[in-house]
Amino acid sequence: MTKMTLASYPHMLGFEQLERLLERTAKSGNEGYPPFNIEQTSDLSYRITLAVAGFAEDDLSITVEDRQLVIRGRQHDDGEGRVYLHRGIAARQFQRSFVLADGVDVGEAIIENGLLHVDLSRAKPQTVVKTINIKKG
Repeated sequence: MTKMTLASYPHMLGFEQLERLLERTAKSGNEGYPPFNIEQTSDLSYRITLAVAGFAEDDLSITVEDRQLVIRGRQHDDGEGRVYLHRGIAARQFQRSFVLADGVDVGEAIIENGLLHVDLSRAKPQTVVKTINIKKG
């Protein structure tokens, strides 16, 4: 069986990078923690909300790396000196990655009531019409 790629279509020029992005996203292997929502807040803006109960502001980091929004959380285990009869709340760490399209910018991040909100915005696309002059060879 032959693998179909975007390069298999001669009229799809310059989309090789999109294909690599799709493969990278498929391999990211994000498990289900922490749960998150993605909502469209307007025609040109989005909001990612992660459930980060138990994480302080200093336990979280948000970076943009090579067109990927990466949200990391690392809790510090403060259980020293404590005797637990049952410990169902573990100090856990996570990393969530979201691939960003060209023109998507990360805005502000707000943490409230155990939810981390990250706002994204996209610039309004401009219609470009360009005339190419033909030269004699």
